[in-house]
Amino acid sequence: MEAGIVGLPNVGKSTVFNALTAAAIASENYPFCTIEPNVGMVEVPDARLETIHAHMETEKILPAVLRLVDIAGLVRGASTGEGLGNKFLAHIRNVDAIVQVVRCFENADVTHVDGGIDAIRDIETIETELMLSDLQTVESASEKAAKSARTGDKEAKARVEILAKCKTLLEDGRPLRSLEWEDPNHQSIVKGFGLLTAKRVLYVANVDEDDLTGTSAEAVKVRERAAAEGSVMVPVCARLESELIELDEADRREMLQSVGLKQPALAVVARAIYELLGLQSFFTAGPKEIRAWTISIGATAPQAAGTIHTDFERGFIRAEVYCVDDLVKYKTEKAIREAGKLRVEGKQYIMQDGDVCHFLFNV
Repeated sequence: MEAGIVGLPNVGKSTVFNALTAAAIASENYPFCTIEPNVGMVEVPDARLETIHAHMETEKILPAVLRLVDIAGLVRGASTGEGLGNKFLAHIRNVDAIVQVVRCFENADVTHVDGGIDAIRDIETIETELMLSDLQTVESASEKAAKSARTGDKEAKARVEILAKCKTLLEDGRPLRSLEWEDPNHQSIVKGFGLLTAKRVLYVANVDEDDLTGTSAEAVKVRERAAAEGSVMVPVCARLESELIELDEADRREMLQSVGLKQPALAVVARAIYELLGLQSFFTAGPKEIRAWTISIGATAPQAAGTIHTDFERGFIRAEVYCVDDLVKYKTEKAIREAGKLRVEGKQYIMQDGDVCHFLFNV
């Protein structure tokens, strides 16, 4: 599972990406400085790791991670090839969710591809290009499905109906993520076409250093737009965040305190992307490492075990599970077991966010 950072050129995409991944990839002040997408791993901050560590000695602590892709800036006309648009749209098609960076700050030294700051115009430019690209995909797929449907193919007939709904929505200027499908299979079919506007979106408002909470007129517009769509907006000062990652822990805390923040804004972004992708964490804990593992919401215990090693899933017997709150209350795993709070779960168990697990397997 991975998310792609998109936006117009010069809105701060690469700066946000660099700060999230600490990739130190040079970002330049001119359009299309990112041609091939950069891919990085983002650590997902989780205070529960330190809570576990407070009750258990270990050699290292490993947070959960997610994949993030920095995709080149789109421009008006991307759906017809402007600005290498077709190539960039293909990169978006490969990700599972979209993080759209929207510029909400004024700076005469940083050029804007459309000449001035207008957050909603920028969002609508991106949305329009994605919808036009989807419309092309839907029309092409509809023709193929219609040919197959004429031979009596029932699945093709279903695709024709689904694609017709998609086309109607797109022609009405609405993204496909706003369409609710009663049949989960229909949603899977739509996903199979790689339609861009069916992907969930997180908006990152790139704000000025004197507007860290996003109260400027442009940032408020983005927040209201996100709320209307059922999405989320996170205000981030990319310039400040890029400075923070260069500091050691003590200096970082001091700088955060000086600007009135409890944590870097990018920690909020990382968790929001995690949720956007439908992910959650479970933990393994022992003297060698305390580690957060990434699984999809709804994953079973054997599937979770398989993220550690495929042998664990293949030979799964059972899982011994407790929650972090139990560790806080009883102080040790031994005490949790003696109190009867250590649960034994089988193959049908649906993992819960924050489960601490020991897997038993045999291969």
